Amino acid sequence: MLENYLPILLFLLVGLLVGGGALAAGFLLSEHRPDVEKNSPYECGFEAFENARLKFDVRYYLVAILFILFDLEIAFFFPWAVVLKELGITAFIAMAIFLGILVVGFVYEWKKGALEWE
Repeated sequence: MLENYLPILLFLLVGLLVGGGALAAGFLLSEHRPDVEKNSPYECGFEAFENARLKFDVRYYLVAILFILFDLEIAFFFPWAVVLKELGITAFIAMAIFLGILVVGFVYEWKKGALEWE
């Protein structure tokens, strides 16, 4: 039973070694003497004109969360569509209910103005 997990363990181990090796090589082979030019603020070739720690409007985060939410829910359609013929009418009805819930949520967000950007 455990021999089935050996390739996964080896894959993880090699990935960690390659990633860690690249980080270690970059740290060991790079120069650690930054000059004034390297430590100067950089933004598109000119001095920064505002503080970089400005607060974003909460609507930005709301739209981002809504995008991720709907994007992940729509990702369920791809494996379902591939095996739809084998699953039958029960899976079709279940996905129709799921899609109905998505549409109700989307209409609710639309009516509340969560997708509006002023």
